[in-house]
Amino acid sequence: MRGLPCVVACVLMMMAGSVSAAQRVYEGEEAAALRCANMMALTGVTLNRAGLMPDQEKDVLVGISILILERHVSGNWTEKKRAMEAMRDRRDIDATLADYQRNAPICLKRFSIN
Repeated sequence: MRGLPCVVACVLMMMAGSVSAAQRVYEGEEAAALRCANMMALTGVTLNRAGLMPDQEKDVLVGISILILERHVSGNWTEKKRAMEAMRDRRDIDATLADYQRNAPICLKRFSIN
């Protein structure tokens, strides 16, 4: 009988590990906030790497992205980072830059950082 509790404990630990490793799914307002945060950060980094934006302006956009994530998206930083990576991988840079031109002011109004 001593072996059965050990097997049960191992199975439960494996199940708990697979649940915590699952990727969180964001919807609605949180998904929109993630898209805005991704748009801000990726635009700043991309334009800075191309020599079209100074470091200080890039840092402002990345800072705005962090504040949007902190204030408008639930979960821990690992979950938020994975969600941002998934968002980045789904959208190409041209679409993100066009998004920035159209939607940056809307994002700042919708997801206040003040």
